[in-house]
Amino acid sequence: MGRLAGKVALITGGNSGIGFAVAHRFAAEGAEVFITGRRQAQLENAATAMDGNVTPIIGDVTDTEGLDQLFSKVHATAGCLDVFVDCAGIAEPASLEDTDEPHFDRHFDLNVRATLFSTQRAASLMSRGSAIVLIGSIAGSIGTPSYGAYGASKAAVRAFTRTWANELARRSIRVNVLSPGPIDTPMFEQATDEVRAALAEQIPLSRLGRPEEVAAAALFLASDESSFITGAELCIDGGMSQV
Repeated sequence: MGRLAGKVALITGGNSGIGFAVAHRFAAEGAEVFITGRRQAQLENAATAMDGNVTPIIGDVTDTEGLDQLFSKVHATAGCLDVFVDCAGIAEPASLEDTDEPHFDRHFDLNVRATLFSTQRAASLMSRGSAIVLIGSIAGSIGTPSYGAYGASKAAVRAFTRTWANELARRSIRVNVLSPGPIDTPMFEQATDEVRAALAEQIPLSRLGRPEEVAAAALFLASDESSFITGAELCIDGGMSQV
């Protein structure tokens, strides 16, 4: 029996990258999985590629009406929600001098505002013993050049984790955050060998991480194996921000 057997899970951004890996692992562990994204074809292809009970729901988590429809569909289909993983996010480079209002708004709209209102709705469907896993980044605690808005948005996610863990503890709902370092997702497909090598030199384990490694950590935080952990940040970075 899988570690999430009988559980209902929703993963935003589950159509690619880390979100896809998380959804794939959760489905393999027996969860009834819902994934959401903005691209219909990519979303359906992702669901088809997974083994298990996976339902794709097209939607934009930055749209309030769309969020209401998403969670209404999950509630109507499954009746409740046991695990919520917020993987939807954006990371675009811009130095202080080059940062404009649209750049800032894109990051805080998706990485901060959508995270808040998605989690708010998810918590309303959860019962005692449920788990929320947010996706942060080590960029929220280190000064990565040209990623100021991104890093600030992920620092906000870390702050949310502490506050919501405190607020939801009375309902026995755990809230934790995963903070990946450089992970070999489609974001790095166009990266040159030189860029990859330069990043690897900054990582004690001398390589980029794999999406499946983040998914394994998400499974731990979503399962009863982490039943006494809440408000925590787990860095999946090969030691990049730790040593």
